[in-house]
Amino acid sequence: MLAKNWKKIGLIILIIACVFNIMSKLVNKVSLNTEMITSAMYVLQHQEDDNQENNQNQ
Repeated sequence: MLAKNWKKIGLIILIIACVFNIMSKLVNKVSLNTEMITSAMYVLQHQEDDNQENNQNQ
């Protein structure tokens, strides 16, 4: 029975896994505002680190 229907069983498992993946991404979605603030803080931190390295080298 399993050998006869392995493609259908595999396809069903794949579909279920994709649905769970999509649902988890929708539930844990980060807002755009939070993402932009985090990115800006990251860039500013690296600019400050670069400035400190330049000051130490001079």
